[in-house]
Amino acid sequence: MRNRLYFQPLYFLFWVLYFVVARAVFLIYHLDKSVALTSADTLNVFVYGLRLDASASAYLCLLPFLALLLATLWPRFKAAGFVRVYTFVLLVVLSALLSADLELYTYWGFRLDATPLQYLNTPAEMVASAAVAPLFLLLLITLMLSLAYIVLYVKAIDLKRFATRGGKWIAAGLALLYLAVLVLPLRGGWQQIPINQSAAYFSAKPYANHAGLNMPWNLAYALLKYNKANTNPYQYMPPEEAAERVQALYHTPDSSAAAFIQADKPNVLFIILESYTAKFIGSLGGEPDVTPNLNRLAAGGISFTNMYASGDRSEKGMVALLSGYPVQTTTSIIKYPQKTERLPQLSKVFKQYQYSTSYYYGGELEFANIRSYLTNGGYDRLTAKADFDPATYNSKWGAHDHVLFGRVLEELNQEREPFFSTVYTLSSHEPFEIPISLKFPGSTEEALFRNSVYYTDWALGQFIAKAKQQPWWENTVVVITADHGHPLPGNDPNYAPGKFRIPFVLTGGAIRDTLEVRAIASQTDIAATLLAQVHLPYQDFTWSRNLFAPDTSPFAFYVFNDGFGYVTPQGTLTFDNMAKQVITADTGITDEQIQNGKAYMQQSFEDFVKK
Repeated sequence: MRNRLYFQPLYFLFWVLYFVVARAVFLIYHLDKSVALTSADTLNVFVYGLRLDASASAYLCLLPFLALLLATLWPRFKAAGFVRVYTFVLLVVLSALLSADLELYTYWGFRLDATPLQYLNTPAEMVASAAVAPLFLLLLITLMLSLAYIVLYVKAIDLKRFATRGGKWIAAGLALLYLAVLVLPLRGGWQQIPINQSAAYFSAKPYANHAGLNMPWNLAYALLKYNKANTNPYQYMPPEEAAERVQALYHTPDSSAAAFIQADKPNVLFIILESYTAKFIGSLGGEPDVTPNLNRLAAGGISFTNMYASGDRSEKGMVALLSGYPVQTTTSIIKYPQKTERLPQLSKVFKQYQYSTSYYYGGELEFANIRSYLTNGGYDRLTAKADFDPATYNSKWGAHDHVLFGRVLEELNQEREPFFSTVYTLSSHEPFEIPISLKFPGSTEEALFRNSVYYTDWALGQFIAKAKQQPWWENTVVVITADHGHPLPGNDPNYAPGKFRIPFVLTGGAIRDTLEVRAIASQTDIAATLLAQVHLPYQDFTWSRNLFAPDTSPFAFYVFNDGFGYVTPQGTLTFDNMAKQVITADTGITDEQIQNGKAYMQQSFEDFVKK
């Protein structure tokens, strides 16, 4: 008999192999789509999917590993029988789910998630849908996959084939060690951000990314998030009234909009600054000395002084900026790759018009599923933490901002024009570590944040100065904005409008005018405004407005944790969705504005649910 010491690693590999074979079955079942993949794509489907396979396998190993630990301490517990039954049941259930996923993907175009739960109250429709499926083939696949692995387990892995050698406490210690080591594959590695679906996203071909997903892992994740993604808790009025109110907010008079860019197909450099609150920006009435370079750029370009972020998280701001899409309260659409596939993205539009596209970030794109969102956007090139020298990292997030900007400048000089390039900074995120001397005194969190914003501004200033010397500058529009604001300085309450006010500046060699725009605007409006200025269509960005077009009802809408803010020329109101009551309201706020805010909350979340 073999030493029981080897059982846990073999059992883990048993499940990894099961998921690898299941992926091969998926590719074969959808051969019509698989033939469109290159050999490199097919290889990467398995390589990129392996981390999710290992994570799913680790979850399945938790109970058996715990059973072995218990058996070493309490010999009367029959661990071999328990593990055998547990494994056989899982094999049958998972094989049935995997077989169902094979056919459902044909109709849905995405892997099995919580969607079937939407039809539990309509069983007749479920039966009718199943009637067209090749049930015999799916049943055969289920049986073959289950039986093959049951036989493999019995012949090679069964715990009864292993014997404990050594003392009781040594065996218990090893069993505990194996249980502890599972944490590594569970979270997908040592990296800061736990694994999510983005780990399997590597291609501009959605099918390749879908094939790389581990279906049971994806299903479990979706079930945990189900109540936040498939029901709309914000039912303040009849749907027709909500839709009518929101439509009126987006109505603009039928007249031409101002144009400030005359160049044909200019380059676009879209810079997103981490946590750049207006409270630190002198040109927006904030502290005068923290962002001197951004202040100068605002004075020499087009500056929007009443721009509000749509949310207070990085991944939420990303979607608001690049898709012009409203933010959700207690969840985010970016966590659902099958939903983000249906969103418009700036990169898609520019790529359609023969722009080269690139995205630069010094951190991990797996954070909050950002990689899957960007991959769905079809960027030609994604540059992230692993592409930078580890010596350039801060202790938590990744490459410092001046290193990031240096890489951007170097590669844009080689980029095919016209280009659309997105740059996302990170140094002004906690823990606010910077590689230059402190500009402002103090060691409080606020002081450190202030210095980090100053450092990013310094890096931005150096980058712009060098960019102006490049031949592509004169035909380039530079967009500078923020992913979200920040409670500091001042420790704003979660709902305070000051926490959400951010910069939006248009500059670059292709911008010939200087202008200060004081109209109230939302982060979601940047997409349509930019596309209109570079003479590209923006009709797909239905939640985004061209800020240079005449507007009869300027507004900004933002969300915080289960609440919203609504900003109009009459004032600002904040509303608690949980308590169903106004938190704050300026003197000029009327009931009509409260109803409009509720309508926007209801309608935008309903759109998210239906995506």
